[in-house]
Amino acid sequence: MAARGHVQDPNDRRLRPIYDYLDNGNNKMAIQQADKLLKKHKDLHCAKVLKAIGLQRTGKQDEAFTLAQEVAALEPTDDNSLQALTILYREMHRPELVTKLYEAAVKKIPNSEEYHSHLFMAYARVGEYKKMQQIVPKNPYYFWSVMSLIMQSISAQDEKLSKTMFLPLAERMVEKMVKEDKIEAEAEVELYYMILERLEKYQEALDVVRGKLGEKLTSELQSRENKCMEMYRKLGKWPECNALARRLLLKNPDDWQFYMVYFDSIFQLIDAAWTPPNEGEHSLEGEVHHTTGQAVAFIEQRIAEESGSPRPLRGPYLARLELIRRLQSRGCSEEHALGDPEELMFQYFKRFGDKPCCFTDLKVFVELLPSTQYTKFLNRLLGVIPLSAPSEGEAALPASIKALQQHLCVAQLTRLLGLHHAMDRTQKLGAIQDLMSRYRHGLDFGKSCLKTELQFSDYYCLLAAHLLLDIWLEAGEESAAWHCLTFLEEGLSHSPSNAQFKLLLMRIYCMLGAFEPVVELYTSLDAKHIQHDTIGYLLTRYAPAFGHYAAASQSCNFALRFFHSNQKDTSEYIIQAYKYGAFEKIPEFIAFRSRLNSSLHFAQVRTERMLLDLFLEADISTCLEESIKSMSLSPEEDDIPWNDLQDNRDLVVLFNWDPKDRGISEEHKRLSLEEETLWLRIRSLTLRLISSLPALGHNVHPKNSEKAMENGVSSRIDSTRALLRQLDAAVTSGRRFLEQKIQYPILGPPPSRMAAYFDSGSCQSQTTLFYLVSEIYELDTNGLEDSTAIQERIGNSLKSLLEQLTDQAHKCRGNLLERKEGGFKTHPNVLENLVFFVETISIILWVCSYCDAVLRPGRSSLQKKKKKKKETLANMPPVFTSFQDYISGLQTLTSNMIDHIGGLETSLAALKLEELSIEDSVLSQEEKKFTKTVLGKVQNSYQHAVQEIGELLKKRLETIRNLKL
Repeated sequence: MAARGHVQDPNDRRLRPIYDYLDNGNNKMAIQQADKLLKKHKDLHCAKVLKAIGLQRTGKQDEAFTLAQEVAALEPTDDNSLQALTILYREMHRPELVTKLYEAAVKKIPNSEEYHSHLFMAYARVGEYKKMQQIVPKNPYYFWSVMSLIMQSISAQDEKLSKTMFLPLAERMVEKMVKEDKIEAEAEVELYYMILERLEKYQEALDVVRGKLGEKLTSELQSRENKCMEMYRKLGKWPECNALARRLLLKNPDDWQFYMVYFDSIFQLIDAAWTPPNEGEHSLEGEVHHTTGQAVAFIEQRIAEESGSPRPLRGPYLARLELIRRLQSRGCSEEHALGDPEELMFQYFKRFGDKPCCFTDLKVFVELLPSTQYTKFLNRLLGVIPLSAPSEGEAALPASIKALQQHLCVAQLTRLLGLHHAMDRTQKLGAIQDLMSRYRHGLDFGKSCLKTELQFSDYYCLLAAHLLLDIWLEAGEESAAWHCLTFLEEGLSHSPSNAQFKLLLMRIYCMLGAFEPVVELYTSLDAKHIQHDTIGYLLTRYAPAFGHYAAASQSCNFALRFFHSNQKDTSEYIIQAYKYGAFEKIPEFIAFRSRLNSSLHFAQVRTERMLLDLFLEADISTCLEESIKSMSLSPEEDDIPWNDLQDNRDLVVLFNWDPKDRGISEEHKRLSLEEETLWLRIRSLTLRLISSLPALGHNVHPKNSEKAMENGVSSRIDSTRALLRQLDAAVTSGRRFLEQKIQYPILGPPPSRMAAYFDSGSCQSQTTLFYLVSEIYELDTNGLEDSTAIQERIGNSLKSLLEQLTDQAHKCRGNLLERKEGGFKTHPNVLENLVFFVETISIILWVCSYCDAVLRPGRSSLQKKKKKKKETLANMPPVFTSFQDYISGLQTLTSNMIDHIGGLETSLAALKLEELSIEDSVLSQEEKKFTKTVLGKVQNSYQHAVQEIGELLKKRLETIRNLKL
């Protein structure tokens, strides 16, 4: 453990075995060793804390906390105890307790620089910037105090306060050091620059960078020039901006960012009709270009100089195309002076076509070509590629890796320019065969590749897969989807590290409702850190949808571990930034932490995980209250930051060669965020409504409204009703959104589960159930004897619910996988409807438990009164009969559904895996192998999902059988 390195007192020898046990994960032995030591040395506080760490790691959190607080109450000052308590509180996710620990230590030992530093870092972890500023003057880290002021300004709600108090004070503190000539480190100059920039004192910031202090900015390449450039832009000093960019391009003609600044500034100067002074320098940075003619000449000069360079540079050639694009958009005639865009792109291809980046370079500029020239342009490119036909009648294939890269670039451009989409079905099938033959031929060039390396021809396979997706979506031919999976599985067998193969396989398997293979694929991606937020949605969106409950829980836990560790990890990054003077990174780390805490994906996963836990509870009717308590759920509290939700999903993670009009637009991203937020709101409100049920309980004194108010029951039903109104509003908004019938590109954002929620009938059933809760409460409050109208309403609600549930069950009918002519047909909606059916049954049982808690005491009371008169159940209030009929109908319906699920299992097991084909093409042995693999994965996924759903529903049936008054 970290603390061991700091142990300086005589007890080090005694404590060392406990440290060793904890370091080796032997927590039980650590506890035993600590107990032995405490018997001999009762006042050895560190041993008690180390025992608490052992208890914490064995799941005994309450005991560990009690022990820790006993030691903390003594306000220890020995380094061992303080370090051990710090470790324990971090593991408990209670960093605020560390601050109290060191506050007490500093009070007792006010001259300890080390304890002041520890206290400062403890405040940094919890964001107590004002306290950080107050304690720092007591130690030598003067600029920590300055940074604390900046952080107060960033976190201040009032921007005026930030600009008039915190930042000016920080500026004065740094100016004091400047005047005394005590600025020594680059980090201190960066801090001064940060303050001036936030105060919008751009001229002063520019003076600092250009002056003597700016000479210290050396750690990053061109750090000083970049800062000058930024300040020139903000000050609108376009002549200086232009001159600096020009000068930097003379040094490095391949730096793209400076070309952008050069072009931006020159057009700003043209628009402002700027002219250079008659005498002296054009600007502080030297000569300024202020006409399009000068820009054209400058770019041509760069190209002329580059032609003699031993290493070909792409920058000048791309800058020429960029200048043409800008001139064309402004309607300037000078664009013709630079040449014909088609010819320039052709020459660029001849020079750089064998580089994988050639396609992405040209992608930006193809809009310069008229659509009538697309085919001619592509044919010109093909004409310069050295291809050789193996035999007469066969396609000409590349003879080298360079030729393959060139042809691959043309293949990508073919799709980008829309030629694939203009093909008819027969032409697409021909193109697919051609691409796959080229893919398999290209594997010969990669025989020596390691498993971690990609094959040179992988993109051919991806392009073929995209063409098959076109056929599937446009013509509805599901056989194309199966063929697509076959090609991708084949590609993955040759390139096990190809993330694009895995991502596309994940998407298609999910579209077919097969979640099981997706988990393995996502795991093999080996996503790192922030990727769990940016691409994790590809897994968690489908995790709860298809009945793989165990895998869904595992997937959600995997994502949540990252989000929960973010708070602790980011705090450590901030501490290190303070220690090493990387002040400019501190606001970035804090913004990063905030962005993750406000992540849409985080809110979704957390909500779905809690719902899963509740739905999967073994004893669903009795454990709800305990489960809600363990989750710290409160129906009154909504901890989702609705106004600050951040959509961190990478919606363009899948490679896409589609034309711009078919690609993922900003409007698609906006609509997807709106849809996901609406669905999250519905799920969050459902969770909160479920969590409100145990609090309602049974009113012992139904007619005594004052007593009910004292118990808080009345306010709780008000809370439930308020949530129900919010759910109604969210459902209405959701229906209105779906009426737009938005179609996202297949490689874009996946649609949410909201449409299935409505189509399955689950929405209607669940909403009716929550309204029933309100009616049962009303019955409980008014009493059984004086509530005929309420009982009638409840009876009607129960009948309506049974009808709705019957309709829901009907939508779960049908086969998941059936053989059709030419292949198989999947029905993933059956799985989704089954999952929503099971969710609804779970909510029914919670509501029925509440009904039972209300009706059972009432029945007992009435039976006692009527015992003497020997009246039977027929003379009892009608609500009992309605409830019993409902339970009986529910039992029959659930039992029938279990039988149906058993039938699904049987039909899936009986299916024989047969090879699929498109247009009856003859499959090779290799293709047959992968086709069988794909079918096997889908079939197994369906079987396991149906088994899990069936097992869960059987548990629910047992609970229903016990629901008899």
